[in-house]
Amino acid sequence: MPDLSVVKNNPAEMNAAELAQACADELFRRDDASQFLGMRISGVAPGAATLTMVVQEFMLQGHKTCHGGYLFTLADSAFAFACNTYNQVTVAIGCSIDYVAPAYAGDQLAASAVEKSRSGRTGNYDVEIRNQDGSLIAIFHGKSYRVRGEILPQETTDE
Repeated sequence: MPDLSVVKNNPAEMNAAELAQACADELFRRDDASQFLGMRISGVAPGAATLTMVVQEFMLQGHKTCHGGYLFTLADSAFAFACNTYNQVTVAIGCSIDYVAPAYAGDQLAASAVEKSRSGRTGNYDVEIRNQDGSLIAIFHGKSYRVRGEILPQETTDE
């Protein structure tokens, strides 16, 4: 738990790591879907994020493995948090996923997103989903597009 007495409220006063964490905290506060599925942010840095999720029984499909849509959602959420670490509202314009191995009920999954490129309004991010044993479950690629707006409001002073 951060020491709230030293938390900076103005994004302009934050270093890159503080800004990334503040953006992730604010986005997660608003993210009902990720919260509903039990996702948690386990790490964030500029251009990177790791989210975790435990595979629940309701996430299983007919073969009793995790439905690909839930794996996609976990990877997509990690991608979203990674590309929104600069206090610039950024959305997905394309994503793809390759399923490598099944995940089962009770598996602890970690989706780690890493920025591969970012220039102008677009960026490219790769996400790996691994289980509690470190086995690769899926590989995801997302392309981002920066739109107008900020996640955290800039404070202004009238002096």
